[in-house]
Amino acid sequence: MKGSPMLICIPDISGFTEFMSETDFELSSKIIPALLNQIIYTNKIGLKVSEIEGDAVLFFKTGEMPNLETLIEQCRVFYTEFYKELDSLREKYKSNKDAAVIPEILGLKIILHYGKEIALTKVGNRIKLFGEDLIIAHKLLKNKIKLSEYLLLTDGLTNYYKENNLNDKFDWGSLKQNSTEYNHVGEINYSYINLKPLVKE
Repeated sequence: MKGSPMLICIPDISGFTEFMSETDFELSSKIIPALLNQIIYTNKIGLKVSEIEGDAVLFFKTGEMPNLETLIEQCRVFYTEFYKELDSLREKYKSNKDAAVIPEILGLKIILHYGKEIALTKVGNRIKLFGEDLIIAHKLLKNKIKLSEYLLLTDGLTNYYKENNLNDKFDWGSLKQNSTEYNHVGEINYSYINLKPLVKE
């Protein structure tokens, strides 16, 4: 199995466990698949789906990378269209007593990572990804960020796009720096920005 450079993008639904445990199962079994489908359908930059992981979509891209502005705009679209779907689903299922809490509990966080060595292999009829960089991307779903909805960019990604001025790419807020220590992979540095200003409270 030979590794190659790869872009990893993981849009992850926050509040998933709370929503599944506190709302009617018939409702949640319709809402979560609809939201995951919305994320997949609003992919406009040729990201490929490796896996759907309950409350997240694992996207990847090899070969020519999108420019940074295009990538960030895609993340903006993921988030704003996710909220449009939340509102639509709340209206669609308003006869269910739990429908009103859909936008209150659920949200979206997005992890972006560029790994230098990730392998692709076929398992059954699915393409599986392997490598330490994939592990790093997944571990970053648990971090020190005190927000429920954000866009996280690893140093691996920002270093790849180092010729770009990141400050020019965010007109809804400013990037903050942080890091988290993980067993076996050490300290991972990243930047993040709050996504909430993209939608009205």
